[in-house]
Amino acid sequence: MKTAIELLLLASVCFVMPAVADEVTNMKPYPTAENGFNRMVFHVPPAQDESARQVEIIVGKTLSVDCNRTSFGGQLERRVAQGWGYSYFVIEKIAGPMSTRMACPPDQKVTDAFVMVAGDGFLQRYNSKLPFVVYAPKGFEVRYRIWVAQDDIGRATAD
Repeated sequence: MKTAIELLLLASVCFVMPAVADEVTNMKPYPTAENGFNRMVFHVPPAQDESARQVEIIVGKTLSVDCNRTSFGGQLERRVAQGWGYSYFVIEKIAGPMSTRMACPPDQKVTDAFVMVAGDGFLQRYNSKLPFVVYAPKGFEVRYRIWVAQDDIGRATAD
């Protein structure tokens, strides 16, 4: 006869194993990364009211920059996994880096900073049930920021 501890351990293994298997098969609907691209994945935590949230997908890389504003340009495209219906995101072409090219003060030091890709498609609907899958060129990172709507709503007036 099994002891209570053995049964508890057996039960925990039974519940953990499918979760690990789900995590591995969770990527099955999504295509593998093409040559020169990385498939980057992140999950957002469940929220009570997910309709009041959005996810900003941030693509960029760390560069040495001076006092000028530096950015990349690009467009994040939403695609659908064939036969599955799950969304994923691809940024194929990134322009830049671009800079304002203003004269910096003589004592200005060059520092390392994360330089973002600016463009369309980076703000997406919040969904904690599926992973966010982003295909970005090698050498670029994918980060994210969660935006939450406040309870106070402004009111426009007629002029």
